[in-house]
Amino acid sequence: MEEYICRIKDVCKEFPGVKALKNISFDIKKGEIHAVIGENGAGKSTLMNILSGVYQPTSGEVEFDGKPVHFLDPKAAHAAGIGMVHQELSLAQYMTVAENIFQGHMPANKAGFIRRREINRKSLDILQKIGVKNISPDILIKYLSISQKQLVEIAKAMSLDAKLLIMDEPTSSLTVDEIDFLLGMMKNLRDSGVSILFITHKLEEVLSAADTISVMRDGEYITKLDPKKTNIQEMISYMVGRKEEKSYTRSFMTNVESKDVVMEVKNLTVPGKISNISFQLHRGEVLGLTGLVGAGRSELLNAIFGYYPNVQGKVLLEGKEVRIKHCKDAIDKGIALVPENRKELGLFLKMSVRDNMTIVHARQISGKVFMNVKSVESLAEKYREMLSIKTPNLEQKVVNLSGGNQQKTIIARWMMHQPKVLMMDEPTHGIDVGAKQEIYELIDSIAKEGISVILLSSELPEILRMSDRILIMHQGELRGTLDHSEATEVKIMEYIFDKETAEVS
Repeated sequence: MEEYICRIKDVCKEFPGVKALKNISFDIKKGEIHAVIGENGAGKSTLMNILSGVYQPTSGEVEFDGKPVHFLDPKAAHAAGIGMVHQELSLAQYMTVAENIFQGHMPANKAGFIRRREINRKSLDILQKIGVKNISPDILIKYLSISQKQLVEIAKAMSLDAKLLIMDEPTSSLTVDEIDFLLGMMKNLRDSGVSILFITHKLEEVLSAADTISVMRDGEYITKLDPKKTNIQEMISYMVGRKEEKSYTRSFMTNVESKDVVMEVKNLTVPGKISNISFQLHRGEVLGLTGLVGAGRSELLNAIFGYYPNVQGKVLLEGKEVRIKHCKDAIDKGIALVPENRKELGLFLKMSVRDNMTIVHARQISGKVFMNVKSVESLAEKYREMLSIKTPNLEQKVVNLSGGNQQKTIIARWMMHQPKVLMMDEPTHGIDVGAKQEIYELIDSIAKEGISVILLSSELPEILRMSDRILIMHQGELRGTLDHSEATEVKIMEYIFDKETAEVS
């Protein structure tokens, strides 16, 4: 008989108005990488939160290491030997790396004071064990990049000596080299007897690393697959409940430079972040923005949007220079931003889906004293249907939606506001294959309406599929521009590294 570290039996979970899990049952072997795949809203993260003690099941039971368990909080799950790397980073920004790694179980002396030298030493040992050499244990988390924070999250989970390590989209903010390293680390942990639950939308990673694949759809368990006997097309078919449809392709803009210039950026500089960036954005154009992680791509969008106080250079809209000192200035001028970190920067988590969608535009459809509730409700419902946002009603708190539906809510907010320029920072980050297709169609329809789009993405196939032209950044500088007709993945990467080599030589 197989030995299992965890057995899930008829687990259900209900939230107000939502049945997130419906009689989920499957087993996780000791010393295996068990991938769980499914579209946004399939219930994957909800199940992982139950296993890690964040949520308690409405019904059903979980058996861990041979014993029935009912974790009332994450601390109880940690004590049992379950660690979790969350999709949304949960680090304390004003605590050090070491304090975050040992948060909740810091060693202290008899007087109750934290033994800082000990946690720094142990943190350094853990970081070195997982191959991280460029992060100091005593630096504050707020000074780290997103990819570095993700690695600290992994180190935090590793500090628990976990028997079961749950990884919810751990590679979403990592570079190619970091992803390769992480997958190798996972295999090493598996070989040492640690069981790993691995959630990712990158199905090629599933085929590369997993020993077993479980498919979920609409809160239900669908099937188990053998990665040696399946393929991406079959996995997608089970995930969406239908055969994979043909990939969405755009009709690219021709003679882009003959079109009206909606926005022009001249010598935009933020000391220490970006340097002398200049480009033009044409009406109805989808302008791709790519480069390696840390190239200054998000910083460029944030600078245009008024996020930084010390921006140098000029931004012109329809030929006229505009002064953007705050984000509100950008919004008033017709510039919108879908941020990369939707939960921290894009959403009001305790507010309803309706209010999140209409918060920018509501004042334009309201009376001078009273809000026109009927008009607001009608507009929100229109965009809910248009973007296929899965929510039982518009009063549902946005925090209860899946990541993909939260992202659609932000996009709906800006679509109804009809900006001149829509900047999108990793808009398909954490989005499943089905929702990606919908986002691509939305971007194309937005561009056809005459709205100009800047699409930042780390996924080169996405950039190539959607962009009329492509800006390539590296180390805070704009390295060049490619038309869609000449752009390939190889050309983009060669452009970065050939330029880098040329500058060094």
